[in-house]
Amino acid sequence: MLYWLSGLTCTDENFITKAGAQRAAAARGLLLVCPDTSPRGCNIPGEDASWDFGSGAGFYVDATQEPWAKHYRMYSYITDELPRLVGAALPADLSRQSITGHSMGGHGALICALKNPGKYRSVSAFAPISNPIECPWGVKAFSGYLGDDRSAWREWDATELAKSYAGPKLDILVSQGTADSFLTDKQLLPEALAAAASNNDALALTLNMEEGYDHSYYFIATFIDQHIEHHSAHLLQ
Repeated sequence: MLYWLSGLTCTDENFITKAGAQRAAAARGLLLVCPDTSPRGCNIPGEDASWDFGSGAGFYVDATQEPWAKHYRMYSYITDELPRLVGAALPADLSRQSITGHSMGGHGALICALKNPGKYRSVSAFAPISNPIECPWGVKAFSGYLGDDRSAWREWDATELAKSYAGPKLDILVSQGTADSFLTDKQLLPEALAAAASNNDALALTLNMEEGYDHSYYFIATFIDQHIEHHSAHLLQ
């Protein structure tokens, strides 16, 4: 199984309709699992007030702050509940799972893999929010979902997790467009993740800076086969 975690404002449909991943996944016998980015219709005051917090913006953390703590538990949903549901409904091999995603979903994929050594055979990301405790998106989301104690934020930050990851060996592929405006605006910070991984022998990180590409699904569709191949090399061993 290969999980895809989408980014801010997206639903479960973005990847399915725009990425063109089905052909490559089918050719390799991979089952694609594409959940939503947040709970929907919880009737929480303010859940639809901004595009980068609340609906469509769960950030794949388990919220600890009210009124979000009851419903906004995307991390537990992705790592625990969802695999059990898929395993019960489909002929899925739960011993062979990998995870990938885009932007906020790239952040989600990275933290799910780094927080659960051995659970996923590989991980990849397109333009991930790599160091959320140091960027405006992450600070807004973590303040709201996790509270003001910044020390608690580190366990949800891929760069911080990469510093302490202790194995087994994890193969990470990251693709980043050089013309991505969010890269320029210091929302993504892949260089921080790369620096942390370079100092950890348990991590093998390949960071591909793709000249001229932006943050869009055209970028994802162009390089999705490369990511499918990355995961199939580990899942089909």
